[in-house]
Amino acid sequence: MVLALVGLIVAIWLVLYITKGRFLRHPFERFVGGQTHRPVRVAGDFQLYFAPFRIKFVAEQMTIANPDWATRPYLFQAARIDTRIAPLSLLWGKRHLYWLDLTDGAVDLEWNRAHTANTWTFSAKKGGKPLDFPRIDTATVRGTTVRYRDPRMQLLADLKVDDIRSTDARIGRAVGVEGDGLVRGTPFRVTARLLAPDATVNRGKNELVMRAWAAHNVLDVSGTLPSIAAIEGVPLQTRARGRNLSELLGIIGVAIPNTRTYRLKAQLVQQGQVYSFTRMSGVVGASDVAGTLKITNGERLHLDSQLSTKTLDIIDAAPFIGYNPDIVATKGALAAARATGAAPQRILPEAALPIATMQRFDADLKWTIARVRSRNLPISDIDMTLDLERGRLALSPLTMAMARGNVAADVVFDTRQRPARDTYDIRLSPTPMGKLLAGYGVAEAGTTGTIKGRIQLEGRGDSIHDSLSTARGRIAFVMPHGQLWTRNVQLAELDLGTFVQKMFEDKLKKPVEVNCGLIGFTVRNGVAAADPILIDTTKNVIVGRGGFSFRTEAVDLAFRADGKKFSLFSGQSPVGVGGYFAAPKLNVISDQLLGRAGAGLGLALVATPLAGVLAFVDVGDAKSAACGPVLSGATAQAQRTTKGQARDDVGHGTTAKDEDGKTTGGEKKSQRKKFLGIF
Repeated sequence: MVLALVGLIVAIWLVLYITKGRFLRHPFERFVGGQTHRPVRVAGDFQLYFAPFRIKFVAEQMTIANPDWATRPYLFQAARIDTRIAPLSLLWGKRHLYWLDLTDGAVDLEWNRAHTANTWTFSAKKGGKPLDFPRIDTATVRGTTVRYRDPRMQLLADLKVDDIRSTDARIGRAVGVEGDGLVRGTPFRVTARLLAPDATVNRGKNELVMRAWAAHNVLDVSGTLPSIAAIEGVPLQTRARGRNLSELLGIIGVAIPNTRTYRLKAQLVQQGQVYSFTRMSGVVGASDVAGTLKITNGERLHLDSQLSTKTLDIIDAAPFIGYNPDIVATKGALAAARATGAAPQRILPEAALPIATMQRFDADLKWTIARVRSRNLPISDIDMTLDLERGRLALSPLTMAMARGNVAADVVFDTRQRPARDTYDIRLSPTPMGKLLAGYGVAEAGTTGTIKGRIQLEGRGDSIHDSLSTARGRIAFVMPHGQLWTRNVQLAELDLGTFVQKMFEDKLKKPVEVNCGLIGFTVRNGVAAADPILIDTTKNVIVGRGGFSFRTEAVDLAFRADGKKFSLFSGQSPVGVGGYFAAPKLNVISDQLLGRAGAGLGLALVATPLAGVLAFVDVGDAKSAACGPVLSGATAQAQRTTKGQARDDVGHGTTAKDEDGKTTGGEKKSQRKKFLGIF
């Protein structure tokens, strides 16, 4: 019986050895196909036999099919496989190849669109066991390529693996991979190296370094993988640098404002569809940044980030209103505005919101900024919360400290409505004017006056300029009682006795004593009309009339100061402020003031020089303002004198510059041209 069994084994061995086991090709295809749940074919030579005690396996033109949903027909194909297998390793589950010769192998790795199955999992059920790698003592691998496709990430990569030659289960040098591809339509190039390939083939640690180039960005990734194809849950060190961070995030379909050059590093951990960047730090432009970022690649891409900045350079804040920071840094704000499509000498950017991109992803951002590096504006302690949901972008709340006062804002751009519906609600708490205006000629020492205000506007448009050009609402800044020191001319006070002194002296001998003041505008269809401008001081009542336009950025205002007491040498004539936001012009010598000068000269010629002074006499009939309506920010219609009488010198909430609030034909035509751009 035993001899018969031995004889049978020898006979089988002999038949396999003589025939090289070529007749087993079809059984082999059926068996492996059943194990992998895929069609397996060998189109060329096939050998499977003991030689003499090791299993020799040779297959030419071998293919293992992909699932029906894949875009390529084969998961694996090779021109030739020639290997020797340890027989007992097939029984104990730890496959061992004595040597392997693989020529022109090609692997296609794909995820399905729903991201519930991949091509390298050999099971009809979700979560089947993926392909594992055997132990290989000696190997020669030539011409191997790998293709990877992920529809959810919109990623396609074609990679070429360096030729590998190993002996005694040792490769002895790093194995390189290089290739290119597309991620969300953006071309990229990549190189990678397996620094410990000997450990990899023996199922040990896998030290991987990778560098990728895309859209002017360079990304470096390094880490130790538990297996050659496993990155889930593995901490990877990442570094990124480039000319513009928006170009990097744009690759994955995320829109952020343009930035200057950046350098960032972080630790990346992937868990399912969540990619978490922690311990993030670096610089963007001249500003530091640190924090965390979590990207969820679900049905809708979602970003969740917590950021902190110690110092934000004011130039790096320019992109948040649509400016290119590089242009601001090198050529100034006007050039940056012009680059967005704005007309010459305009500063409001025309850059449109990226509507389509904003509606494809959602985001939550919490960002704190300790200090803003700015020459003129003392800003600190910014706390910003950003929420983007299906095209509705809200900056709410947005708070900051400015000159020992506080600013709170709620700004919403709702692109779900077309054109976008935009709302601005900006509130300034009582703020010391000395600190706030220190960069604009106001002396901080001795200035006790404060200012508070609110801007409430609503408009339609996909850019800041467009939304303000259609805006309606109110702008009001209130000044309670206080003192104001100036280094230069106080433009509104035209008492000739102090005007010249203020023009040419570094400091006033006495501060301006403000009882109360209101700078208010009512905005209609992008045009702001003074409603009112009224400042009551101990010496004068200052009123301003006219307006400005968000459409054309033109300014057409007139300020006038009437004395409360009799004074010689009083101009009593308006100071005009014209030009544009970017280039305002001051017209101190108005037509009325020139008329008075002419009258004075005429009186001096026909009478006496003293009579010429009469043209500049202020009889001191200015009516003091009731501070209640002023401090409440009320409109011109509600303003009263201290005797309770309605004021007749503050206009009627229109852009007319005359005291009666009526627009002349010439002024109306001029303002239509200035404010509306209508010739």
